[in-house]
Amino acid sequence: MADDAGPRRNRGFDETHAEMIETAVRMISERGIDALSIAALAREMGINRTTVYYHFASREALLEAVTDWATGQLAQGMDGAAPQIDRIGAISSFVLGNPELIKLWIDGFVSGGDIRASYSRWDDLVTGVGALLAERFPGDDIDAEVYCTMLLTSAIIGPRVFARSVRPGAAPDEVVARFVREHQRLLRRDGLLKDR
Repeated sequence: MADDAGPRRNRGFDETHAEMIETAVRMISERGIDALSIAALAREMGINRTTVYYHFASREALLEAVTDWATGQLAQGMDGAAPQIDRIGAISSFVLGNPELIKLWIDGFVSGGDIRASYSRWDDLVTGVGALLAERFPGDDIDAEVYCTMLLTSAIIGPRVFARSVRPGAAPDEVVARFVREHQRLLRRDGLLKDR
């Protein structure tokens, strides 16, 4: 009987697939995006290229999987179930700890495509923030989509710019603490801070 879910996979497929992505993430983090190729990944893992091609049709497909992985990590920082302070800190820490991955993610983010593909709760975020801002600032006609875009980009790009260009050599923990503090101040000012 044919399986409508796609090709039949052996038991280790998912584990091998995840290991390939994790190895690619490590390679990019250690050596940069240009160091990643199908052949380099195969060498790093001690497997043949055919196995890698079984999982990823091309280098571009592999990079897309790595970008999706980074998106998942960043999405953890947007999980509404976690305390706001933890979410802000998680995003800043990930950004500072994975500069090559963030460059890759930003390239994909700014080159186009619907944000909902990488952050499915975007519309809920915009609607919720819009309602809170309208309540806090009646009659101001605040553009919630732009506001949320500004929050997102400052959280993802800001710590890297600060650590590389404003305060080179600052300890990552110091940068994270400063960004958490200022994000909280901004959110408190605008009536969006849930946790104290």
